[in-house]
Amino acid sequence: MKPEKKKLSGRVRFLISVLVMYGVTALFNMDTAGKALAYFSMMLTQVIPILGLVFGFLFLVNLFINPGWIQKHIGAGSGLRGWFYAVISGILISGPPYIIYPMLGELKKQGARKGLIAAMLYNRNVKPQFLPAMVYYFGIRYTVVLSVYIILFSLLTGKILEFFIRE
Repeated sequence: MKPEKKKLSGRVRFLISVLVMYGVTALFNMDTAGKALAYFSMMLTQVIPILGLVFGFLFLVNLFINPGWIQKHIGAGSGLRGWFYAVISGILISGPPYIIYPMLGELKKQGARKGLIAAMLYNRNVKPQFLPAMVYYFGIRYTVVLSVYIILFSLLTGKILEFFIRE
């Protein structure tokens, strides 16, 4: 019986291919490889604090929001209360997608409904901090109508998603 060969994961293959490209570049043009490495180092120092924030936020979500809470408030049996939480949390949550997507993925793993997650993402477009500027530039009627439409269509989008993607 032949021993099974372990296959490299896609992540490891990608890392190896990047390192090989850096090595080939360094063979032909050391100056370009040095610039690329310096740029990579600069980007890494900018990304590490953000990644720390992301992992810290995920840690807090896992610490305080357990699967029982999720099942009760935004799980399968949450009813109207779940839609309310989805709309409010979508409006209040702020930050770039690379912080929010992992958090929502974690909520999904713990039992949150897909339609409610879609409503949360949709309601990210209603930003309380931008409402005064919107009122100033577009008027209060426009701001209110747009915000109400975003909220209503988030609910519609969530329901349509749940209709087409059954669990």
